[in-house]
Amino acid sequence: MASSSGLWLLAVAFLPGSCASLALGHLDPPAPLPLVIWHGMGVFGLPRCPGESSHICDLIRKTLNAGAYNKAIQERLVQAEYWHDPIKEDIYRNHSIFLADINQERGVNESYRKNLMALKKFVMVKFLNDSIVDPVDSEWFGFYRSGQAKETIPLQESTLYTQDRLGLKAMDNAGQLVFLALEGDHLQLSEAWFYAHIIPFLE
Repeated sequence: MASSSGLWLLAVAFLPGSCASLALGHLDPPAPLPLVIWHGMGVFGLPRCPGESSHICDLIRKTLNAGAYNKAIQERLVQAEYWHDPIKEDIYRNHSIFLADINQERGVNESYRKNLMALKKFVMVKFLNDSIVDPVDSEWFGFYRSGQAKETIPLQESTLYTQDRLGLKAMDNAGQLVFLALEGDHLQLSEAWFYAHIIPFLE
């Protein structure tokens, strides 16, 4: 049987970004919590339109940059909160009201780090045929190498990890990070897979 705190945290993880931000920033756990699942480094592309392999999709995502960092748009459109332009990292860091903050890219909020590191396990699920999240590697906290939008790097090569701004390196060394992958599109997982791979972390 999954613990009530584990189910609550799991539910939060599947809600849009601001809810996860509130959980991470304000939860002060009295004991280690079982698990959280979240989308890591943001998106830079349209659903079912991978910019790194389509010239038209690449033009569209570059055009979207004109409005993605408008504060009013980010406050009303969840997808804009996750928009991360790897070509103009300075604009992203200065104008992203959610992702740049929660990923500690403007400064270090020790409560974010403390609360994330309080987890027993931080489970990241990559859907190998995901047509919604671009790049798919961001589901494991990978992202495009800074300055371009073709080549991706894994979490372990990112500044977030090497400087350990969120505690992920320490968690990795302690065996708290779990990287799971399955065939299928965005959030398309069977009940059997869920019970076999997720529920054991909540027991």
